[in-house]
Amino acid sequence: MVYRYKTRGTCSSEIVIELDGDIVKSVKFTGGCNGNAKGVGALVKGMKADEVIKRLKGIKCGFKQTSCPDQLATALSQMVEQRMK
Repeated sequence: MVYRYKTRGTCSSEIVIELDGDIVKSVKFTGGCNGNAKGVGALVKGMKADEVIKRLKGIKCGFKQTSCPDQLATALSQMVEQRMK
């Protein structure tokens, strides 16, 4: 399943996530801090979606109320929720 998520409150504008069952196959950010976005994508590859959500949810970037990792957790939460419907 491939999912496109429009981010809110971050420098990145979109996250494209590919899941294989409950395993993250790939994550690609559009915009944002290029190196950090690639790093986050590489680190979560092969992880279960629930574990990624648990680790990244609530991370903030500076004075912002969210971050690219937090937005990834939000997107994955929505993906998991949609799969359950």
